[in-house]
Amino acid sequence: MAVSATLAANDVIARRRAEGLPVVPLGFGEAGLPVHPLLTAALGEAAGSAGYGPVAGIPELREAAAGYWSRRGLPTSTAQVVAGPGSKPLLWAILGARRGVIALPRPSWVSYAAQATMQGLDVVRIRSIGGVPDPAELDAVAAALRLSTVIVTLPDNPTGRLAPPPVIRELCEVAERRDLLIISDEIYRDLTDAQFLSPAEIAPHRTVVTSGLSKSLALGGWRLGVARFADEDLRDAVVDVASEVWSAPARPVQHAAALAFAEPPALVERVAQSRKLHLAVASAVAELFGTPAPDGAFYLYPHVPGFRTDREIAEHLLSRNGIVVLPGSEFGDDPAAGMIRVATSQLYGETDEQKEQALRSDNPTALPWIAQHLDRIAAAL
Repeated sequence: MAVSATLAANDVIARRRAEGLPVVPLGFGEAGLPVHPLLTAALGEAAGSAGYGPVAGIPELREAAAGYWSRRGLPTSTAQVVAGPGSKPLLWAILGARRGVIALPRPSWVSYAAQATMQGLDVVRIRSIGGVPDPAELDAVAAALRLSTVIVTLPDNPTGRLAPPPVIRELCEVAERRDLLIISDEIYRDLTDAQFLSPAEIAPHRTVVTSGLSKSLALGGWRLGVARFADEDLRDAVVDVASEVWSAPARPVQHAAALAFAEPPALVERVAQSRKLHLAVASAVAELFGTPAPDGAFYLYPHVPGFRTDREIAEHLLSRNGIVVLPGSEFGDDPAAGMIRVATSQLYGETDEQKEQALRSDNPTALPWIAQHLDRIAAAL
């Protein structure tokens, strides 16, 4: 198993910068913003909390996460919530506990298929509609092949699209008819202004929702994820796996995460600023590529003609222009389709001061350091 393509892209960016080479970092989907002072203070205050604590997470965090989902139309009890060191380990544990054949959108985030493969599980890829496998095709596949689980991403990585409510309802109808577990990755939920419908609102008894703080509050390196379960047996199985693999999330981080999920006004404002910045910059880059603006998050998935494979596109942009992107085939797409994944969230500045200014700006794309990146992308294209 090779290193994750997204993390490998980050290594390329860091290496070019260390060598003094020009780089336009469009490869790694890190939120690219400073940590809010409220959260750093909360982490510092809890630094002396060194005990393991409960496997599923400390009560304060689970209660705060339950409140977060309840405010979004998903009534949730503390007992339904499990915390982990990021949403990726939680996904790993869910897939291992569930087993069976996994249906994925094509394209979809790199770790879904990789984790299934590492678990020895078969994967079926189905054309994506905003991060959701096309329900009609999913139904046909499920009729011919006994599927266990379908994974969706709302909004989607790599495409930046968000499945509309009618597609979510059709997905849930298929899941009911074919007895499928839905894993709904909603880590980008707060980074869209579009109408959002979670499968857990339609089919709560067969949906697991995963989320975290790495995208909305730029806390990727803190490694904290949460999952919302309706099936008590599946929840208990995941907790059993957690007890043997990671024991418990880092306790000081849990204290800070409890504050984040409680959503005090200052953090609500920060998420709103982040959402506005992400969409503004991504929309400007989308215009340069001639592709529609994203519905949410900070991703684009443009088609680039004139090359035999998507890897040739990525290699050409890197060698000629210092632009780091990822081939669509890393996300399960056909290499000949000529698609690339573009992540715009590292264009906001080199320093925290520049990034804070971008957050506060009504016109961030006019800031010199962002405009310079846009000019280099335009010249390369």
